[in-house]
Amino acid sequence: MIEIPSSQNADSRTAIEKVSKEVLLANSRQHIRDVKEAMNWMAWKLREISISHDWTKVTHIDEFHDDFSASQNGFQGDFKEQHWFKDLHLQERHHLLDRCPEDVNLFDVLEKIADCVMAGMARSGSVYDDTLSPELLEKAYQNTVELLKKETIVK
Repeated sequence: MIEIPSSQNADSRTAIEKVSKEVLLANSRQHIRDVKEAMNWMAWKLREISISHDWTKVTHIDEFHDDFSASQNGFQGDFKEQHWFKDLHLQERHHLLDRCPEDVNLFDVLEKIADCVMAGMARSGSVYDDTLSPELLEKAYQNTVELLKKETIVK
């Protein structure tokens, strides 16, 4: 949880009294510390997400390898219809074009960006064109705002 003190006097729209320059400076410095705390939490959250990236490739390596091998051995079906992909792999949040979670957030979007760029560069030396809809991005933004609000306590 992120604990922050109230700083109503840092904004003319919420100030509850005439604010001196010293109070404004103190409240502004507090706001800067609060933003640093929020961004530190975001960095922690990204580190946590990175630890479990593509976890189904490791925890379900047998299923992944079976389906991967079938594709290499002439399987003519759609890899995305195979057991590992549709039943296991899609449990991972960052596959936004295949299964977007209802509570999609900007962390999911950032993981998708990292995944696409790293996979493309390492595997073929290029990154395929990829887009997300404005609606998905707006939803991810709003859900991230809500996520941060739930993590914040004003003392």
